[in-house]
Amino acid sequence: MVDLPSVTAFAFHSAHAEGSSNGPARAGEFHTPHGVVETPAFMPVGTHGTIKGLSVDEVKAVGGRMILGNAFHLYLRPGDTMVRALGGLHAFTRWDGPMLTDSGGFQVFSLAKLRTVKEDGITFRSHLDGSLHAYTPEAVMRIERNIGADCIMQLDELIEGRSDAGASRAAMERSLRWLDRCRVEFDRIGREGRAPIPEHVAPAGAPALSSEDVARDREAPPQTLLPIVQGGVHADLRRASARGILQAGDWDAIAVGGLSVGEPKPAMLETIALCDDELPRDKPRYLMGVGHPDDLLEGVARGIDLFDCVAPTRMGRHGTFFSPDGTVQVKKSTHKTDRRPLVEDCPCPACTRYDRAYLRHLFQAEEMLGLRLLALHNIAFLVGLMARARRELHAGTFATWSRAWVERYQAGDEAKRAANRAPARAV
Repeated sequence: MVDLPSVTAFAFHSAHAEGSSNGPARAGEFHTPHGVVETPAFMPVGTHGTIKGLSVDEVKAVGGRMILGNAFHLYLRPGDTMVRALGGLHAFTRWDGPMLTDSGGFQVFSLAKLRTVKEDGITFRSHLDGSLHAYTPEAVMRIERNIGADCIMQLDELIEGRSDAGASRAAMERSLRWLDRCRVEFDRIGREGRAPIPEHVAPAGAPALSSEDVARDREAPPQTLLPIVQGGVHADLRRASARGILQAGDWDAIAVGGLSVGEPKPAMLETIALCDDELPRDKPRYLMGVGHPDDLLEGVARGIDLFDCVAPTRMGRHGTFFSPDGTVQVKKSTHKTDRRPLVEDCPCPACTRYDRAYLRHLFQAEEMLGLRLLALHNIAFLVGLMARARRELHAGTFATWSRAWVERYQAGDEAKRAANRAPARAV
């Protein structure tokens, strides 16, 4: 095991106190080289270096402070060395705040018919052109070091949420072994610098590429490596995973993965609570791939600090928006003459400038503005919900407030489901 030098660019401070009225929930600050993230926080997902349909300025304007990219997709297109030559992911996307890259474990999990998982790593064929690729822990570290986000994720083996104990144990133990390999390579690059990259040439008259300054380009930017707790919904495996991660070294933050991939929601919540008991409270916890409003508050209540998910933007593009009374489909005919905003007092552009009737019209007319506005609203809704949670945490009223909020939200969703199940009345 290789010990990394301490990285002073990363720090976490929380207001958690044992026995407080907030329970395991806490407000905090996660310090990164590109700024401070107040936690709990929702991180919008920019898979391809963009939050689909939105500019980074729009995301920042509604309160987004940390965003994600995906190393797997950026490796395939435009290529991690190209991102590096263009100045790294921050410069490439024009986002000057904190960033995180997922290693691509979920994307590989989704390529069931195109990949083979072995101890050395993953071999897969690109969904873009069918080309064959070897995705090892070492290769992923080189890719994520090239891309340059503040926080980078280990390569793990993700499997379906209902997997049996045998399969879950094998994937969890392999993820721990891959973590060791990721950390060794992460540290080596930090000491020796990044390898030279293929020559990329800027057009005549265009600004120079970052890779042209060879000495500076080879320096690895300040980054931190995050391990991922795995083990499915099996308590003993989750404990073993968390303890194995803590034995492997000191970490600036720790992720909880392998949830929201098919397991029942009560099992997900039980697993998060179990991880709270196992993980140190002086490190931020990041729950991967969870992004519905009630799930965020349930996660905060169980000690989670950071969340991400593509659901808000994906749902928005399909006409569904978040509200305090559950999800609502704007394309329904009931909104044809509805001049109310999507959500009262929501500060996003969709709510402050437009009404439901106009937004429904945009979807009916297949205008791109409708998709963009609802996606932006959903991000603003989650970002604002986490800001409210921080205020309640500081006031010591989080537990009561969040319980009532979740009950109202889930009651609204259940009422809509019941209405959809009801047989149509004869006319």
